[in-house]
Amino acid sequence: MNTPVFWQTAGLLALSNVFMTFAWYAHLKNLNDKPWWIAALASWGIALFEYLIQVPANRIGHTEMNLGQLKIMQEVITLIVFVPFAIFYMNQPLKLDYLWAALCILGAVYFVFRT
Repeated sequence: MNTPVFWQTAGLLALSNVFMTFAWYAHLKNLNDKPWWIAALASWGIALFEYLIQVPANRIGHTEMNLGQLKIMQEVITLIVFVPFAIFYMNQPLKLDYLWAALCILGAVYFVFRT
């Protein structure tokens, strides 16, 4: 069974976003007592896996989507991954601002994907 390009891209971008989010932010919780360069090295190590997934995702997606569509898809997925990460992993409060941000991104999705 062939998975449509849209879903292949979305799945790979979601997985790469998990790595990206941990690379960018987890050190604030886990390595806060370490020098910044140790956090940077750990983040780069995690980010390598993000790029190993993100680059193929964008190449697959670009076979049927334009650059703007890929970027907006990435932003939607980033928010979908980031909000649970912030709430459950980083123990940040759920804010109404997340909803407003999501609504703005949904507007961007509409304009980029409309035909």
